[in-house]
Formats: sequence, C-alpha cells, structure tokens
Amino acid sequence: MEKVYLLKDLAQLSGLSIDTVKYYLKVGLIKEVERSPGTNYRYFDDSTVKRLSQIREMRKGSISLNKIKETLAAKR
Repeated sequence: MEKVYLLKDLAQLSGLSIDTVKYYLKVGLIKEVERSPGTNYRYFDDSTVKRLSQIREMRKGSISLNKIKETLAAKR
C-alpha cells in the first residue's frame, strides 16, 4: 500500500518549496492522485515523490522544464 501525502508533505519530502511543487503541478510535470471533495486538498503518492526526485536530478544537469516534461512523458 502506497502512502498518501499532502502538498506540504510532498514539498518537505522532495526538498522543494511548496511554490515549486505548485508550479510543477501548474505546468503538468506532476499530477495529484486524488482531491478531497470536502476540503479540496490535493493528495499525492510515492510515485509523485519518485517523479520529483527525477525532476530534481535532471534540473541539476541544467535541463529545461520543457525537455524534462518531454522526457518523462516518453517514459510512460
């Protein structure tokens, strides 16, 4: 069973700021796995943590976000 994380937990686990995680959501690099109808909270799982780790590694290599998005889409 995979763990479920809130946005703030995801940011903390990934070492990224909440604003960066929100931006990655906005541009489609990551997606929420679920949203609470009552609170509208976004939920993420371990696959999102792994994806953020991949994004961080690619960014260290100065790869653009567009290229990262293309690369990750091709891996699916």
